[in-house]
Amino acid sequence: MKSIVLTFTLLLVFSTSNAQKDFQGMAVYESKTSTSDFKSRFEGNKEITPEMQKMIEERMKKMFEKTFILNFDKSASIYKEEEKLDAPGGQQGGFRMMSSMMGGGGTYYKNVKDKSYTVDKEFMGKEFLVKDSLPKLNWKMESETRVIGGYNCFKATAVRPVSQSDFRNFRPKKEENKKEDAAKSETKTEDKDKKTNFMDDFDMPKEITITAWYTPEIPVNQGPETYWGLPGLILEVNDGKTVILCSKVVLNAKDKVEIKAPTNGKVISQKEYDETVVKKMEEMRQMYDGKGGGRTQMRFGH
Repeated sequence: MKSIVLTFTLLLVFSTSNAQKDFQGMAVYESKTSTSDFKSRFEGNKEITPEMQKMIEERMKKMFEKTFILNFDKSASIYKEEEKLDAPGGQQGGFRMMSSMMGGGGTYYKNVKDKSYTVDKEFMGKEFLVKDSLPKLNWKMESETRVIGGYNCFKATAVRPVSQSDFRNFRPKKEENKKEDAAKSETKTEDKDKKTNFMDDFDMPKEITITAWYTPEIPVNQGPETYWGLPGLILEVNDGKTVILCSKVVLNAKDKVEIKAPTNGKVISQKEYDETVVKKMEEMRQMYDGKGGGRTQMRFGH
């Protein structure tokens, strides 16, 4: 009898171990970034026709409202924007570049076991492979709970540094900062007709507060984008401007997905990539200012 019980116990442990090894899930996330700050810059501008306004809003909707798929197992995940058929020319040139800078494009691979991530990025015609350590967030567990998609979720908050290459992090510049910048500008130049840049009214903060909702009912240390480190799958993230909300979860589907890191592109750290983007955007701004908004072509050094 004892041998039968022992055999049954070993089989149970073996099957449980295999189930954990083969465990895989898929979550669909809807990402939406507030566009009110950008829209306010166009309202009342007589140079922009109603047709142009409509086109701008449609383009902004594509850039700021996206659907992502997260495939995950116990130790790793891949997070990728859902592929959609676009109108011819809809993802070309500057629009594709801006879409990437608003969180889209590429495959984001996270390995929570070795605390690393890899993401392939395309910027101004060049492919990069950003490889770095996962950012460690000091999560503060809150007492609030809510239900998302039938799962019981708990609230957690954290303060994290922002990525300078993610333009979703731009916040409207405070009025006192605008006046201070204007005063500095007047002391540097006597050209009263100097045109101001669109981004002059915005600041990139150094850090932002994150609110996350996670469910221990799906016990994986995963979440969308760079988010991880909670005792359960993160189903919603809100940074005050961008909300990423899970709309669907499928566990242990029959068809498995290969979860592996992307490999194409020039290997670079996150800091180096951010510095590259900021440098090239500043060069572009200076060229446009110097040539009256004319078209410029920029190249990367090798």
